[in-house]
Amino acid sequence: MLDVEQRSGVTVVSLRHGKVNALDLELLRALTAAMRDLDGNGAVVITGAGSAFSAGVDLNRIVAGGKPYVQEFLPALSEAFLAVFDHPGPVVAAVNGHAIAGGCVIAAACDLRMMSLGKIGLAELSVGVPFPVSAMEILRHAIGPAVGHLVLTAALLDASPARSVGLVHEVTGPDVLLDAAIDRAEQMARVPAEVFAFSKRQLQQPARDRIAARSGDDEAVLAAWSSDRTRDGIARYLDALRQRPR
Repeated sequence: MLDVEQRSGVTVVSLRHGKVNALDLELLRALTAAMRDLDGNGAVVITGAGSAFSAGVDLNRIVAGGKPYVQEFLPALSEAFLAVFDHPGPVVAAVNGHAIAGGCVIAAACDLRMMSLGKIGLAELSVGVPFPVSAMEILRHAIGPAVGHLVLTAALLDASPARSVGLVHEVTGPDVLLDAAIDRAEQMARVPAEVFAFSKRQLQQPARDRIAARSGDDEAVLAAWSSDRTRDGIARYLDALRQRPR
């Protein structure tokens, strides 16, 4: 599910799950556990194994598992987003390929986002599902007003356009991406840990306040994801994907 290694004093967490690192219940729980097990305020780089960062939620599991699976999956999805967002030390996303929907949110939960290949963006509305509160507020924290256009159009962006709206901070070549991300994480970790953590909490506080204030919205999100109409819509979406020319 995950590879976790130390490089130059930085913890590198690599999503490793299938061809595109799709987010299912097991991967989300593994990511949450890995982030919570990290030592204190240390620097972290999150990347994807293979050619993708993460192509988002494993929709086949949503269709196959139905409501019982969704009832476990959605809380685990929010917990994983917040486990990344909550880490007190520097967290850098090394986006090595497609980062779509939930994959985009994981990247947005990081303090710095570097990208080389693929597309990044928010595809939820094209699938017919709403965002959990944590996802929406992490995105609002990360990119501000630009989030409205990305959410409502379900646009998927290449690295340079993503940089222009603040979704990505730095664009680099694929051969140097991981080393560059580790170097940036090392640089950020040179700030005294308590100062970095305090400043990060200050910056994140408005998002945290909104998440707390809107926690009741997640009941409506769960109901929407659990409905037969949504399940049928996802099934049609997956069928359409399979029928596209390759």
